[in-house]
Amino acid sequence: MPARRSVFDLHMEFGVSTFVTDEGIRPDVLGAALEQRGFDSLFLAEHSHIPVGRQSPYPGGGELPRVYYRTLDPFVALTAAAATTSRLVLGTGIALQIQRDVLHTAKEVASLDLLSRGRVAFGVGVGWNMEEMRDHGTDPTIRGKLLNEQLAVLKEAWTKDEAEFHGELLDFEPFYAWPKPVQTPHPPIYIGGESKGALTRLVEHGDGWLPRAHTPPAELVRVRRWLAEQGRSDIPFTIFGAGTDRGVLDGYREAGIERVTFLLKTMPEAETLSRLDELAKLADDYR
Repeated sequence: MPARRSVFDLHMEFGVSTFVTDEGIRPDVLGAALEQRGFDSLFLAEHSHIPVGRQSPYPGGGELPRVYYRTLDPFVALTAAAATTSRLVLGTGIALQIQRDVLHTAKEVASLDLLSRGRVAFGVGVGWNMEEMRDHGTDPTIRGKLLNEQLAVLKEAWTKDEAEFHGELLDFEPFYAWPKPVQTPHPPIYIGGESKGALTRLVEHGDGWLPRAHTPPAELVRVRRWLAEQGRSDIPFTIFGAGTDRGVLDGYREAGIERVTFLLKTMPEAETLSRLDELAKLADDYR
């Protein structure tokens, strides 16, 4: 994993978080465009499907945007982006691991890390769409406990020649799983969410925090101090889905944030490239 920077270093990296769909720019073109403009990362959202009869309210309010049910598989899309880049960090923001087979995920993440020569950031969270979870056979009431055990299994698969895990929800006798990731001990795990459970998960299982952009800078500072009290002063922060308000960006920099990802609207290629030019100019002011 990359070396952790001092919280007193006010330099921020900038990336993009977005939904890659069949109606927008291709991920290979997007990845190359980001790297050419000096962005350091690409974080892609995941939803397997959206049940038509959904009862779970959309966290953003109002109608659910169509990108949620048209998004490409993030690992396939990031592999395409990896093929046209050499430095870009390839992140999930967030992978809905509780809806995934944990051993398949272990192989997908390790394969992408191998093919990209060690550029994966595994962003993960519990999600919000209860009907989507249930379609995968996941009980929403235990999703936090399930994710914690899955993260432990992933680390076993990535770091042990003979991995095994015995928990309350998951149980694996010794098994082989290759490839292993290029990054050691494994790709950094970025924990999404701001709840007490998410922060506890961050301390116990995380290598980075992926808070959403509505998190106030004062709360970011508070969490940084709290993490230090837990013996985890090594955790970098990546803001997920930020806007372009300079006052907010100034607050992030003063809070010692290591990376900000701008929320990029899903658009066709020409419109996307034009927007990236605007975002790159803004990011340059903070470099």
